[in-house]
Amino acid sequence: MKGKIILITALFMSIMAVAQTSNYSFVANNSEENIDNWPERIYNLTIDYKTVNITGKDVKAMVINGGIPGPNLEFNEGEFAIINVTNQMDVETSVHWHGLILPNYYDGVPYLTTPPIQPGETFQYKFALKQSGTYWYHSHTGLQEQRGVYGSIQINPKQTDLEYDKDLVLVLSDWMDENPKTQLRNLKRGNEWYLIKKNQIQSWDKVIARGATGAKLKMMWNRMPDMAILDNYYDNFLINGQPTNDYPEFNPGEKVRVRFVNAAAASYFWLTFAGEDPLLVASDGIDVVPIKMNKTLLGVAETYDFIVTIPDSGKLEILATSQDGSGKASALLGTGNIIAAPEVPKPGLIKMMQKMMEMDMKMGAPAAKFNPSRNDSIAIMKKYAMKMDRMQSMKKDEMKMDHGAMDMKKDSMAMDDKMKMDGGDKMGGMKMGYMVPQEKVIGSNMKTGSNPEFNYNYLKAKQPTQFKSDKPVKEMLFNLTGNMNRYVWSINGVPLSETDKIKIEKGEVVRITLNNLTMMHHPMHLHGHFFRVLNENGEYSPFKHTVNVAPMQKVVIEFDAVEYGDWFFHCHVLYHINSGMGRVFSYDTPRDERLKNHPLSTLTTEANHLWTWGEVTGASHLTELYYTATNIRNQFTLRGEYGWNENIEAEFTYERWLNSYFRVFGGINVENEMEDSLDEISTTGVVGIRYLLPMLIDSDLRIDNKLRPTISFATSTMITRHIALYGEYEYQMDFGWITDFEEGTNFEEETTWQVGLEYVLSRDFSIMGSYDNRFGAGGGLSFRF
Repeated sequence: MKGKIILITALFMSIMAVAQTSNYSFVANNSEENIDNWPERIYNLTIDYKTVNITGKDVKAMVINGGIPGPNLEFNEGEFAIINVTNQMDVETSVHWHGLILPNYYDGVPYLTTPPIQPGETFQYKFALKQSGTYWYHSHTGLQEQRGVYGSIQINPKQTDLEYDKDLVLVLSDWMDENPKTQLRNLKRGNEWYLIKKNQIQSWDKVIARGATGAKLKMMWNRMPDMAILDNYYDNFLINGQPTNDYPEFNPGEKVRVRFVNAAAASYFWLTFAGEDPLLVASDGIDVVPIKMNKTLLGVAETYDFIVTIPDSGKLEILATSQDGSGKASALLGTGNIIAAPEVPKPGLIKMMQKMMEMDMKMGAPAAKFNPSRNDSIAIMKKYAMKMDRMQSMKKDEMKMDHGAMDMKKDSMAMDDKMKMDGGDKMGGMKMGYMVPQEKVIGSNMKTGSNPEFNYNYLKAKQPTQFKSDKPVKEMLFNLTGNMNRYVWSINGVPLSETDKIKIEKGEVVRITLNNLTMMHHPMHLHGHFFRVLNENGEYSPFKHTVNVAPMQKVVIEFDAVEYGDWFFHCHVLYHINSGMGRVFSYDTPRDERLKNHPLSTLTTEANHLWTWGEVTGASHLTELYYTATNIRNQFTLRGEYGWNENIEAEFTYERWLNSYFRVFGGINVENEMEDSLDEISTTGVVGIRYLLPMLIDSDLRIDNKLRPTISFATSTMITRHIALYGEYEYQMDFGWITDFEEGTNFEEETTWQVGLEYVLSRDFSIMGSYDNRFGAGGGLSFRF
């Protein structure tokens, strides 16, 4: 009898294990038809324009079925989804089903997997739902997601061991009244207005007052701009489309499964809860070992499920605070007086700068390197990584090895002939995926999110997740790189527009070390797959589809290559992917014939858009014009200057950016030969180099067709929140190699300089005053456009 009980118990446990681990199989979902005759659930979505007023200002938005966010699409696991999406706008659009395992053709990335939905057209998505959990959908076209094209997906499980009474989906997002393209253009031009408006600029008055002069100088020496957690400026933060939402339908004592979706374009949120600590039960749609968590960081594009208990009296507040402290949104569950959630203090950016500069590391890894086809990811990592002696001086909890990763190395990372160490995949003549042994990538200085608030050690899978040990493993190192001055983002110093697809093979495990060499958080998302995030839980490391990589930290992920076709991998900060931080993984299968009229280059070159901007200054002593047209590598610049009764000069140049700091240029310069006279105009050709020096000093070394060498320097720094100090210096020499001097003269020189103050009034206007050694002192107004 005892033997039978043991046998039955073992059999029951085996069945439960199979049932529970089925969620981890992630087999390819290839069928585009309902071949198994599953119950069908149909949704009709219409994307259109609508004027909305969230902050007191009317703004033309993009809505789904008339709302922001779009409707929650609720399904049951085991149903067949049919979703008809109609585009009523005058521009093309798309919908990506974030986190769903589905046929490649319906993944929703225009020009890569799916045709764009043209104005007036309807596209039908069809796929079986072989998973459960909380997911979401959004446009994958340009910046449309920021304008409102997103919504949630709730797939109820066939069975669950979690105890709760009701569900509530909360979609978090960020909202700007300003046109998103305008914000991206201002980020590209280096406009500091958004930090000024949020009072987050690290001006010299604040730096000196906080004793951070050394840290600021080190930042400038490394050519780094001010610290920022969030690049953009947002007018509001929303939960289900409103800054505050009430849910009085929940009764005291009820347990509510709150499904959070971070559908923000760029904002991370701290989640805090009133009352007792909630139970975190799922991440990115996958159940995890329940753990009580209150303050939790929700990265862009992640989803988390919590079970909360409605208090006996009062409204339970859930607070979503923007990571940079610039705003928050709240949800109130229940009735009565509000029980407030804990407030999250605003981060101290200057203190963060000091801590960052205490680390013995070289910063400023190139966002666009000199030779994009060169495999030097390890060299980049070593050059810009934290030094070992500094690592050994840090706290034990920040320097210890990630034991989970070490267990993984023992269990599933045998360094033998099963690994493909071919040095790189060649596609189109370019080596893009650098294969490298994990021990060389991590070694003894592994730091995978040492700040406990920025790692995933609290996530533990319910069952072992490691892949079969006999599978071949392909290793890759992705350094996450960026340049805040030009707002170019990339991987291994190569933007998306300069790469080819990365070839992977079905049946292998792809292991990627994500090494963040920037000051920004990057939520990296892989389409069509779930990956293990290797943490201290070893074989119980969790599965996710999106992982946050904190500044100057490493995260190791791995996924089972079981799909077909091409799949996107990118940073989910909308402004980073639209500036180059992405890759395409390819199983090297034939491209879908239905995409023959939709070239992939449309997607890959989208982040290499030509941006234009300019500035006009009208002052009592001079007038200046600057106009720029630029993309990642190419730049055209028009500069004009007129000093009252003294001098007129205009210059047009083309420059080629060879890396993030160095460019070569050539152009034409026109100026009058005699003061106060336009009768004699001199036109010369110029060639030279421009280089951003340490301390953020822009230098220009040139020679013209009269063989006159010239060197110049320019810089600007914020001394208070609104006041910038700037200066320019130029020195030209003429040795008479071309010029005919008067007898007795064999050398001429000319020095010009200007120093001034600028008071930034708004994004577009400044008051300025300066002294120029040619024109004297004066003041006026600058207008940026």
